[in-house]
Amino acid sequence: MYLALQKRLAAHLRTLLKSKYDLDIENLPIEIPPDLRFGELATPIALQLARSLRKAPKIIATEIVESIGALEGFAGFEVAGAGYINARLDRSTGVKSIAAADLAQHSPKSPLHALVEHTSINPNKAAHIGHLRNAILGDTFVRLLRAAGSKVDIQNYIDNTGVQVADVVVGFLHLEGKSLDEVRQIVAGCEQRAAASGRPADAIDFYCWDLYARTSQWCTSGTGEENAARKQVRLDTLHAIEHGGNETAAVAELISTAVLRRHLETMLRLDIEYDFLPRESEILHLKFWDAAFEQLKQTGVLYFETEGKNKGCWVMTRPGAATEPVQDQDGPKGTDEDAKVIVRSNGTVTYVGKDIAYHLWKFGLLGKDFGYKPFFTYPNHECWISTMHGEAAHPHFGGAQAIYNVIDSRQSDPQANVIQALRGMGHTAEADRYTHFSYEMVALTPRCAIDLGYNVPEEDRSRAYIEVSGRKGFGVKADDLIDKLIAATLDEVNKRQTGRDQAEREKIARQIAIGALRYFMLKYTRNSVIAFDFKDALSFEGETGPYIQYAVVRARNIFRKGDTTADAVLAEFAQLAPDTIAELLARVENQDIWALWLSAARRSLVLEQSLTASEPAYLAKHAFQLAQEFNNFYHRHHILNEENPALKTLLLATAAVALRELIVVLGWLGIESPEAM
Repeated sequence: MYLALQKRLAAHLRTLLKSKYDLDIENLPIEIPPDLRFGELATPIALQLARSLRKAPKIIATEIVESIGALEGFAGFEVAGAGYINARLDRSTGVKSIAAADLAQHSPKSPLHALVEHTSINPNKAAHIGHLRNAILGDTFVRLLRAAGSKVDIQNYIDNTGVQVADVVVGFLHLEGKSLDEVRQIVAGCEQRAAASGRPADAIDFYCWDLYARTSQWCTSGTGEENAARKQVRLDTLHAIEHGGNETAAVAELISTAVLRRHLETMLRLDIEYDFLPRESEILHLKFWDAAFEQLKQTGVLYFETEGKNKGCWVMTRPGAATEPVQDQDGPKGTDEDAKVIVRSNGTVTYVGKDIAYHLWKFGLLGKDFGYKPFFTYPNHECWISTMHGEAAHPHFGGAQAIYNVIDSRQSDPQANVIQALRGMGHTAEADRYTHFSYEMVALTPRCAIDLGYNVPEEDRSRAYIEVSGRKGFGVKADDLIDKLIAATLDEVNKRQTGRDQAEREKIARQIAIGALRYFMLKYTRNSVIAFDFKDALSFEGETGPYIQYAVVRARNIFRKGDTTADAVLAEFAQLAPDTIAELLARVENQDIWALWLSAARRSLVLEQSLTASEPAYLAKHAFQLAQEFNNFYHRHHILNEENPALKTLLLATAAVALRELIVVLGWLGIESPEAM
């Protein structure tokens, strides 16, 4: 409702300004005042027009208010301060509109076909806590896009031919001296043990976690000559994997596929799913780069450098840079010493080059496609993986209108290079709809690191956070973190829910633990470094997932104790006359009831803000504030003991609307609403 009224007021004012002053104001500012004493909406437009109209802002504001007339949903308008225009809503009409709102109509609709790429873990070891932030951010943004009516494809890019996979292959073949058959037996044994025990620690991704750390140490722990030889082993292994058709590549395929399957199982514990898994190996072998290379040359985005440090390379033209060698007193110089190299002088393609080709495919501009085959079955759909020659019948992937890449902030420069290439090729509209959904790292508080069993030196215990490192083996595996959160939560649930069976208690514990983890990862803006802490995440006080979930449980308890339902209450509330509602709202000593209804009505407004800024933290903050306001309302009013029937209906309807909105918003955050805590 709030968003609809905001847009209605803006449209009305634009029409008024055109007729009264012959002004076309496209982006007319509508604000939400910090205090309800100043109304529910306000605009500083008179202040902005003072110079062009050569009048005092207060005079302009007065003229506008006198001309506004009646507007549906609004009780009146007034001039405030030096020229603000405050708008007051018709409260009785407002609450009836909010109570009767169809949930599906709360969200702005958009026909956008979006492609969101997230998670994208190197398939060489178990997922860790940093990967969880990526996956949770991406999954939540998918939910927001879908809530706004968009068609969304979820992709998880798999670099199965990169140096990280090569390191694990080096570990198997050179540190442990295993053959392909022996590696196959190790993978099968891990799968059998994990299936029998139900413990992620028995799975292949955990095995590779330790092997990867040992390999990294091996590559740097020898003499200078030994390290040089080991570096060559890594390089040869990488080249063999990229080339394919050999035993080394077969080991890489076996390991990366097994680890990838484990990653999908880990993410499914957080209710995170995918539609398509494009792999680096197919991008290489299906010659995506060759097709992109021709387009880049034809459009002049790339040129061959004949001078300077980039001699013999294909480099990308920078906006405003010369593309011909220049002459000065010292002789010829390269055209652009700082140009981005896309193809090295030895003919190898850089990461950015392959990424340009991949994104041309995403937008349907490459002229090539993957082969596809089913890979992982979810309850409601199939997840497909790329292959050289896939099945004839498969969903259509690629050809998106908008792209969102959830990749950490360290990749800002490569992402900018891809956007630059798209613009240079003339794909301006696509470049404008390409979003690098960046985020900062996840670290541990010293307390959390100690809880996990790490030896934290005394001098590090006062630090704000401790960085993790997969290569050094210092980090938190995602499954370990989830297991520890569930175990800690189950201890509390077992104490409080003695009347429920074990299956119910385990379900509640999982809902709380996953909710705590997801909310902790979402409440910080994307450009904030997160220092994860178990106790902070699981707290029932403060800005946490459990705090918001408890507000839902508290609201549900009201209706259970009152032997009614939220739907029944809202149906009864719909029968109250507007005058009765207005009188009841006026009788309440403070404005907390009206403020709670307004907060409940802001859902679609916050959704639009979150999508515009690509910032799920806005919605997380909204959920917390709504829970806070509901809890304050709960403590201030004796809802079930209220003797006035009409006022009791209003109080129950307020709780029902808050409950409805909390459940929906938590769902958008990927957080379940437990029945009990």
